[in-house]
Amino acid sequence: MICPILKRHVLFICGYCVEYFTNVFIIKSVKTCFGGNRTMKIFAYGIRQDEQAALREWESNHPEVEVDFTDKLLDPETAKLAKGADAVDVYQQLSYTPETLTALHELGINKMSLRNVGTDNIDFDTARRFDFSISNVAVYSPNAIAEHAAIQGARVLRQTKPLDNKIANHDLRWAPTIGREVRMQTFGIIGTGHIGRVLINILKGFGAKIVAYDVYRNPELEAEGIYVDTLDELYAQADVISLHVPSLPENYHMINAESIAKMKDDVVLINVSRGDLMDIDAIVDGLDSGKIFGLAMDVYEKEVGLFNSDWSDKEFPDAKIADLIARENVLVTPHTAFYTTKAVYEMVTQSMDASLAFIKGEETPNEVKY
Repeated sequence: MICPILKRHVLFICGYCVEYFTNVFIIKSVKTCFGGNRTMKIFAYGIRQDEQAALREWESNHPEVEVDFTDKLLDPETAKLAKGADAVDVYQQLSYTPETLTALHELGINKMSLRNVGTDNIDFDTARRFDFSISNVAVYSPNAIAEHAAIQGARVLRQTKPLDNKIANHDLRWAPTIGREVRMQTFGIIGTGHIGRVLINILKGFGAKIVAYDVYRNPELEAEGIYVDTLDELYAQADVISLHVPSLPENYHMINAESIAKMKDDVVLINVSRGDLMDIDAIVDGLDSGKIFGLAMDVYEKEVGLFNSDWSDKEFPDAKIADLIARENVLVTPHTAFYTTKAVYEMVTQSMDASLAFIKGEETPNEVKY
C-alpha cells in the first residue's frame, strides 16, 4: 500500500507500517500515517519481538503519542532514525558514547529512557553537557531475578546438571551425584535491596539460615538480626553466597582469590547481578582446586557481543566461558534472570511512562539523578 506520510510503498503488518530504510526496519504506527492527532513522539530502539505487545498496548492507551520503533540499537548512525522525536526509549549493553549522545542532541533530543536498571554504559559527562533527562527502570520484577538465583542455586546443590546428563545417557545410577538440602545451608546474601530481600523470603520458605551484608541496612532485616558487620564474617559462615550489588568501582572483582580463600570449603557462588563483580580467573582456580563446589552465573564481564547471540553453527569466541559452560558443576545462563513476561511488560511500560513524563515536563520516580 501507499503510505500517505512516506509517499511510497510500505508493508502493513499487525497495525504498523514497516518501512525499509538503509538496511533498517522502521516500524511506524498506522495511526501516525493514516490519521489521528499526535502531539508527541517517542522513538524506541532495540525493540525485540517479545516487547512489541507491551509497546502496542502502551500506545493504544496513549493516543496522543506517536510511537515508532526499530530492532536496531542506538548508535551514532541509527540516531538519525529518531528525527522528529521528543524522546527515545532504549535498552542495550552497547555504550551510550559521546558520539551517540551528540547525534541525539543535534536532532534536538535530550530525553532518554532506559528499559533496564544499569546506567554504567552512559557517558554522563556528555549527557550533563547536553542537559539530558535520563530514566531507568530500577524495579521491574525483583521476583524474576530472585527466583532465578534460588532455582539455580538449588540446582547446583542438588547436582541436577550431571544427573540430567546421566539420565540422558540412560545411566540411572544414583551415585555419585548426591545432593545437598537447601534447608541445611547457610546462605550469605550480599546486597539486601529489592532483589536480595525477595531472595531472602524465598530461602526462608526452604528453611535455610540467612546471613546478610549491606552498607545500607534494611530496618526490618536489621530487626531480624541477620546482618553481619563485615564481608569476612559472611565469607566465613556462608555455604552459599549470592551477589546482589551494583557495578561500582568499589565492587569491582569483589569475588577474587583473596575473598575466595576466606570462604568455606565447598562454597556455592551465585551471581545474577553484574559480571565484573567476579574475577573469573580466580573463580576458575577455585573450581579447579575444589574450593568452590559449584557456580551459577547469569552475567559475565565480557558478555557484550556474546550473550543473546546464536553460536550453535559457528566458532565460539570466548574460551573461558566455553570452559565454564562445559563444566558439570557450573550453570551458565545468558543474562536471562530478568527475562519473564512480567518483567518485560514493566520495563516497556515504565520506560515509556518516564519518556512521556519528561516530554510533559513532569516528574518521574524513575529519573536518574546524576
